[in-house]
Amino acid sequence: MLNLYVMNTETIFVDLILPVPIMQLFTYRVPVELEGQVMVGQRVVVEFGKSRTVTAVIAHIHNTPPEAYKAKYIGDLLDTKPSVTLTQLWMFKWVADYYMCSIGEVFNVVLPAGLKINSMSKAQVHPEFENLDDLNENERLVFEHLKSADSLSFEDIGKVLNAQNPSAVIKGLVSKHAIIIFEEVSEKFKPKTEKRIRLKRVYQGTEEVLNLIDVLEKYQKQQELLLRYLSFVPLHELASNNEKGITKKELIGEAGSESALKTLMKNGVFEDWTEAISRFGGFELNHTEVYLSEAQRRASADIFREFKTNNVVLFRGITGSGKTEVYVDLIQQVISSGSQALLLLPEIALTTQIVSRLQKIFGKGIGVYHSKFSDNERVEVWEGVLSGEIQFVVGVRSAVFLPFKDLGIIIVDEEHEASYKQFDPAPRYHARDMAIVLSQKIGCKVLLGSATPSLDTYYHAKNGKFGLVELLERYGEATLPEINLVNISKERQEKKLSLDFSDSLIEGIRDNLSKNEQSILFLNRRGYAPYMSCKVCDWIGRCEQCSVSLTYHLRTNKLICHYCGFNAHIPKQCPQCKSPNIGTIGTGTEKIEDDLKTLLPQAKVLRMDLDTTRSKTAYQDIIEGFEKGDVDVLVGTQMISKGLDFEKVSLVGVMYADSMINFPDFRAPERAFQLITQVAGRAGRRKLAGKVVIQTANPDNKTLKFIKESDYVGFYENEILDREKFNYPPFTRLIQVIFKDTFQDVAFKAGAIFTEIVAEKLGRSRVLGPEKALVERVRNRYIFEVLIKLEKDKINMAATKTFLSEVKNEVLSDKKLKTVQVIFNVDAV
Repeated sequence: MLNLYVMNTETIFVDLILPVPIMQLFTYRVPVELEGQVMVGQRVVVEFGKSRTVTAVIAHIHNTPPEAYKAKYIGDLLDTKPSVTLTQLWMFKWVADYYMCSIGEVFNVVLPAGLKINSMSKAQVHPEFENLDDLNENERLVFEHLKSADSLSFEDIGKVLNAQNPSAVIKGLVSKHAIIIFEEVSEKFKPKTEKRIRLKRVYQGTEEVLNLIDVLEKYQKQQELLLRYLSFVPLHELASNNEKGITKKELIGEAGSESALKTLMKNGVFEDWTEAISRFGGFELNHTEVYLSEAQRRASADIFREFKTNNVVLFRGITGSGKTEVYVDLIQQVISSGSQALLLLPEIALTTQIVSRLQKIFGKGIGVYHSKFSDNERVEVWEGVLSGEIQFVVGVRSAVFLPFKDLGIIIVDEEHEASYKQFDPAPRYHARDMAIVLSQKIGCKVLLGSATPSLDTYYHAKNGKFGLVELLERYGEATLPEINLVNISKERQEKKLSLDFSDSLIEGIRDNLSKNEQSILFLNRRGYAPYMSCKVCDWIGRCEQCSVSLTYHLRTNKLICHYCGFNAHIPKQCPQCKSPNIGTIGTGTEKIEDDLKTLLPQAKVLRMDLDTTRSKTAYQDIIEGFEKGDVDVLVGTQMISKGLDFEKVSLVGVMYADSMINFPDFRAPERAFQLITQVAGRAGRRKLAGKVVIQTANPDNKTLKFIKESDYVGFYENEILDREKFNYPPFTRLIQVIFKDTFQDVAFKAGAIFTEIVAEKLGRSRVLGPEKALVERVRNRYIFEVLIKLEKDKINMAATKTFLSEVKNEVLSDKKLKTVQVIFNVDAV
């Protein structure tokens, strides 16, 4: 067992994880005055390089100095006790090894920004500088400001000069020894505080307070404030509750007098103090009872029975079957036993509705963890989980790395979702798989929930690796929606299309409007149109940095690249042939929204996609508006396809199903089945009958027929045969190797040499590529990909990864190829 404390007369060294992409730990020396305080898992401040200050975490404590370099001293301890647990340190190492990245990259992504110090370069006047004549006009301006301001950040200097980049002036001042550059280190996290008020001790007795009320008879505002305080803390409770006081906001109220309060404090009646508070309003649990149907009770009991022999259980419940209520039942039982629970969701959009539902059950006892929350809010959740104060967390994929003390269950909702897999930056981990690995390490239970499980997960469940529980009936009186395939090619020929809407879809929306029911329209492409083109010479607006067309956005009236953010104004004439005949091609969610308003001006239409949900509360505002019935039709991308539960939705329209099915990826049929089934499942979730209209140019497509019949098992059995035949997961593991460079031939050459060496060792049948990426240039970097397929029962994965890393280093040792970025994406999805 590793000792957390080390006390020794010998010199103490610590191996630190630094937030840098280098494949090693770094050894630092501990100053004598800190030797008795260092612990594994503590955060420390250290210098890295000549001028960079970073937050690191202690991974090991020992007495062995490094051989290759002289160890620097650590700067200061940021913790009195560890902020990172031993289990987390183990996870950092496991993730780095498995996903082929550095442990520093894992640490950098996992630790909230608010727990890292902020190193900011500042400038101050050199005390010995006197010769102002040596300075030019800008240098003198900065110097004079520094004399009066004591010190300035580089950003402040830029403001003084009214320039974004003040580096030339700073460099000149440094070279003339006029200023000194130093690092000011501050910790980012700032606790939320509130001002509290209480009566001074001399007024805690009943007699003293009554006398005080009489004395204040002449001072109405002051007396009103005192009486208001007593309405919160009555006379008979003063002895026990006055110490806690009330907030200043509660005391002042809407009509209270700030000046009266100041007078009372000045005269020794009230006193105030500042107290740190939670941003989440406390974490008391309500433990409200959840009522399950007979089918849900059976499912919950079956899951517990499966957990007796399996740490991991797949829970396949069809859309609308009430999986969330089963989750709540399990979570309540786990929390009642004294353990912590984690509910992972694939999208931030899902947290909005489900958290509001869960808060009605668990009160304020929920920690919510996702990127739309501020740094300070995420730090509070981290610390609440670490202390055990927060027993239940709802979060997206990064929440799997929180410092749980006693984690009893992880529920991975919509386990099939690709968004559980991180791509950029490293580590390129999969949160579902991390949950399973964590269960093996600490013994917690994992429930994988989905109406349309990934083929890999369902295969493992059918073959006994995971437990399996199925809930195949909708909750209450709800039934599965009727699904109709509409041939839009035929309707186009018969001139039945109204813009992008088939007759049956537009009539269905009209019918819903007349019945005061709601509709959802799904199209997995944002913007107004995928591109603009010249109708004379076929010119297409393309990104200057990426090999993609620019998407037209109506609201901003700009062409925007969805890969790098490059944008351009709409040309008045074709840049190529000078023709003014330029128009949009294709359809995005913005155009669907706009066309619908044209066709049905009486309809209240709202759009939910990346463009309309950038603010912190945007998801909540849209969902609440739809729930209240303020919106008739919700148009959106895949963020509307899952988890959302609306009582009045009786119609779902899928605008273009073919683009998903025909995508060049072996997983395209699976993703199309999942996505369309999920969005179809938003219809008819209560008493209203549901109807789904899928617009397609190929209604005979095999995947669409399985969707129409709601036949997941049939789809799985058909698809798994192809996976086995062509050696794809779940029968193999995939490692995607990506090569990027600003020169196309350099990126290709690196990929080709890598492929040749690897294929010689592993066999050509296991190595595909190098091929151009689907988008072959992003941000002015050309991309080539190599795909390595490794049979699970024939290949030593650890040894193979070591070999691949060695080959990468060999390729990059060539001076002509050293600029190439090589990325390993293990278990690519």
